[in-house]
Amino acid sequence: MMKIVPIETERLILRELLPTDDKAIFILDSNTNVHKFLGNQPVSSIEERRKYISNIREQYLDNGIGRYAVILKETDEFIGWAGLKYIREPENDHVNFFEIGYRFIEDYWRKGYGYEAAKAWLDYGFNTMKIKTIYASADRRNSGSRKILEKMGMQFKNEFDWNGIPCAWYGFDKKDNLK
Repeated sequence: MMKIVPIETERLILRELLPTDDKAIFILDSNTNVHKFLGNQPVSSIEERRKYISNIREQYLDNGIGRYAVILKETDEFIGWAGLKYIREPENDHVNFFEIGYRFIEDYWRKGYGYEAAKAWLDYGFNTMKIKTIYASADRRNSGSRKILEKMGMQFKNEFDWNGIPCAWYGFDKKDNLK
């Protein structure tokens, strides 16, 4: 298992999610706008987010990786999460793969943080973890998220349905050039 270490970018610190992040995660996931492209099911209790954090912390132990808190260096504020997740369940005819993902508090949208965090994870996955292929998916109507994936150099592969959500599937092979 890999040691959970923080990752720094120009403006961000990516660190493991902690139980003390529960209030910030609740603010993130109780926002209906954040959940517009996630099935429109924002959370309604902080206890749900405590279980979520606990689940992610188990992923650190089981897989050596998971979603990390995204902290704004300038203010030390929690602004969202980003990271790699090892997916064991079938999704779009894939199983046992690494997926890159991110989610940010609405006040921090359209400032480049999503790209900055996701790009750091793409680099980490290929260069530190030696992953050969990383995947991602986004609601096909979510132009902001899709722009981040495309800007990172991820290649659109196909569309699929995930729990009633029309999704776009992206992949990036290590042999491709990192942008």
